[in-house]
Formats: sequence, structure tokens, C-alpha cells
Amino acid sequence: MNIIRWRPFPEMSTMQREINRLFDGFMGNLENQEELHGSWRPDVDIKETADAVVIMAELPGMQKQDIKLTIRDNMLQISGEKKQVSESKDETYHRIERATGTFCRTFTLPSLVEADKVSATFKDGVLQVQLPKAEQAKPKEISIKTE
Repeated sequence: MNIIRWRPFPEMSTMQREINRLFDGFMGNLENQEELHGSWRPDVDIKETADAVVIMAELPGMQKQDIKLTIRDNMLQISGEKKQVSESKDETYHRIERATGTFCRTFTLPSLVEADKVSATFKDGVLQVQLPKAEQAKPKEISIKTE
């Protein structure tokens, strides 16, 4: 008989998220408005370079035509719908865990961007949005004069 080490932290973390989600929904947590606009939340990474803000969103199983990007007032909104795979009458599901339905994520951008130069690519289920910084938002080096 093999002894398997029990690692409770992943399960506890999942349980805590679910309890928080339950209480947030019941108590009307208005801090996280984006959850009110969709039935699931794709994971997102946001990084900033000297020239751009880059947002990467995991959208597995989606098609690019099901994703909508909107930029307004220095905010980026990513929304869409992940459709459920059609069920066959001769199949019985014992568990369905993959999230489906609509989603909407809105992000306040950390600096001013040039909205007309924003580009996006979608490859292998990952959406990458390149938001070039406006010239006034880019860091500028200041030379020091000697007297």
C-alpha cells in the first residue's frame, strides 16, 4: 500500500474562493462589478514595458469572432461568449467543469495609450492585446547639468 501525501492547500484555496463568491453574490459586493456581467472570468496577465501595456487573456476553446474588445476613457473591456459543446443524446456526462457562457472583464489601464494603434492577436487560446503608450506617458530621461 502506497502512502500518498495530502496537500490541503489547493483544495482549501478553491473552497475559499467558492465561499467568497457565494458571500459576495449574497451580500452584493459592488467592488467587483465585472462578475455581475458574466458567468465566468478568464484569467488575465497585465504587464507594462517602456513602450506599451500588454494584456494576455486565457480564452481556451473560443474563436476570435466570439471575442469583443472595446477601449474608451483609458479603460479596456474584453467580452465574449464561450459556447457549450453540443451534447449528444447517446452520451451521459458524469461531470462538467469547463466554464461556458458570457464574460466581461474591464481594466483601467495604468497609463495613457494610443487607442488608434492598439493591436490584438489570438493564438492557441490566448488573446494578446498590445496597447502602445502615448508619448506623454513614456518615461523620459532628464539630463543633469553641471554648474
